[in-house]
Amino acid sequence: METKLRIVLPDQQLLKLYEQMFLAREFEERCAEQYTKGHITGFLHLYSGQEAVAVGATAALHRDDYIISAYREHAQAIVRGAEPKRVMAELFGKATGICKGKGGSMHLFDPALNFMGGYAIVGGQFPISLGLAFASRYRGEDRITACFFGDGAVNQGTFHESLNWARLWELPVLFVCENNFYGIGTEVHRSSALANIHKRTCGYDIPSEKVDGMDVIAVYKAVKYAAEKVRESGLPYFIEATTYRFRGHSMSDPGKYRSAAEHELWKSRDPLPNYARRLTEEGIADRKVLDAIEARCKARVEEAVQFAEQSPWPEDEQVWEDIYV
Repeated sequence: METKLRIVLPDQQLLKLYEQMFLAREFEERCAEQYTKGHITGFLHLYSGQEAVAVGATAALHRDDYIISAYREHAQAIVRGAEPKRVMAELFGKATGICKGKGGSMHLFDPALNFMGGYAIVGGQFPISLGLAFASRYRGEDRITACFFGDGAVNQGTFHESLNWARLWELPVLFVCENNFYGIGTEVHRSSALANIHKRTCGYDIPSEKVDGMDVIAVYKAVKYAAEKVRESGLPYFIEATTYRFRGHSMSDPGKYRSAAEHELWKSRDPLPNYARRLTEEGIADRKVLDAIEARCKARVEEAVQFAEQSPWPEDEQVWEDIYV
């Protein structure tokens, strides 16, 4: 039985979850459009379908907790508080981007938000998450590190090394696996001997759980509980959120390895319309309120596109800046 929404959060916060999910979806779909126009080049990995994980998890964390992710991180940066126009400008490679046009789609970073980056190397964020958590513990801070990654990263050596060291060194890391069932085009059961990824942590004495990553409230509750456990104990915790990306691995991937029936099944679990239905059924919002939220999100993304289009390119001499701290 589903928990009544008002028991979990106040109405305004419940509506904010919807606004963040819709903003993330609208941003990603416009990114796809700009990619086809040639305004965004290189690799572009979209998050459409997985919004409930980023939104639910971020809402459950403290503002000073560190967040670190992989290369499918536009939505995570925006949900954390990054301005959509600066993120879009970064994807365009413009000087006004969040990393001055030098990072691009896969390397968003904003230390002011404690958003410590997306990483293009699969599994590259694991050791860095340990360093962040070690620093927090060393300084005596009430701060945890949330490390996001996909199912395709769990067979990397850094995954196993980092889980081992996180437990051995007793580090406050919350590992969040966004299991969308495909590492590029390889299904998880074809690449992993143990497809129930959260069960792998028993080898490292790390508690874990599996959650429905298409349900923003389920994610929020799971991460809220896990984050409190990590904060209280100083020990790592692991969450596997089962979710689904509605597009291919990247914009260059047509996704033909997935059946139409599978795609339709997961589309029926789309976190946006299902959450909107709950909001209306429980009397938290009517269609007029949701329409206003959606219009506001579309306007913000349109502003972001125009900002990116009108922004200048980095100057040639800027290639020598920001190399060293």
